[in-house]
Amino acid sequence: MATQEFLGLVAATFTPMTKDSDINLSVIGRYVDYLIHTQGVKKIFVNGTTGEGISLSVQERKLLAEEWIKQGKGKMDEVIVHVGSSSLREAQELARHAATIQADAICAISPSFLKPTSVGALVAYLNEVASAAPEVPFYYYHIPSLTGLNFRVEDILDEMKKRSSNKGVLNPKFRGVKFTGLDLLDFGQCIHRYGQELSFLYGVDEQLLSAVVLRANGAVGSTYNFLGKAVGAMLSDFQKGDFRSAQDKQFLIQEFISYLFHQGLGLADFKRLMSLVSNIDLGLPRLPMQINETVNLASALDKMKALGLYVAPQASKTSSTP
Repeated sequence: MATQEFLGLVAATFTPMTKDSDINLSVIGRYVDYLIHTQGVKKIFVNGTTGEGISLSVQERKLLAEEWIKQGKGKMDEVIVHVGSSSLREAQELARHAATIQADAICAISPSFLKPTSVGALVAYLNEVASAAPEVPFYYYHIPSLTGLNFRVEDILDEMKKRSSNKGVLNPKFRGVKFTGLDLLDFGQCIHRYGQELSFLYGVDEQLLSAVVLRANGAVGSTYNFLGKAVGAMLSDFQKGDFRSAQDKQFLIQEFISYLFHQGLGLADFKRLMSLVSNIDLGLPRLPMQINETVNLASALDKMKALGLYVAPQASKTSSTP
């Protein structure tokens, strides 16, 4: 992989559910078309935090991965499947499954209940997961706010490098890191030392431009489901050298995300907002996640429109008129 290339935006997909909290595969085709034709996003990250992956059964995760890949075939540029689990055996099973359905890459979070107590233990776990699908490019998913693991990614990569020099212990297809953390010092040093070898996808949407300045290779986030077009315009300005315009667009995106946070919206409510913006019913989240009943989503949509961030859903170019 040419790691200096900017790989673009990756939407962390929500998992559609029925009123009975079962997964709903029937709307994924429309969801794929919405991302492509309305938001201009052609890469997705499936069964991650946004997709409630850890709350789903292994079978549900397999079915979802299969459907996303089926519906994205010939349309999406890349489908990354999250396979992390508290159970090593389950993570390995999911990795092997992702390989059989031809996922473009896999990614794994660290276990977060019985946690690794050292960088070495974490690297050993990641190696075991990656080795279950050695031909599939592999990312480590760093998200300390949820895992409670505060190991520096630079230290993790150092340990990986040390082990890989020992007869290739690590998966030779190790691609890089999905870095969802606020520590830009750690992030920058990772790119400074490993940017020629690995790719770094940034995962804190509201400060993406800062990460891009540090040469992030791409971005994975929940808000790219409904802000993909706006963020894409920001990145385009940056790549053209119009830094002031890129900054102004980042400020507007930050204003909207800050508004959502101040209104009490969490990830469960982002899912409802996506349903409203896209006109695709994604259902409610599964327990233990719950929506904030006091939130007025109509006001959030009004705010999005006032800031010029809303894009009306576009009809699929491949859909036929009934």
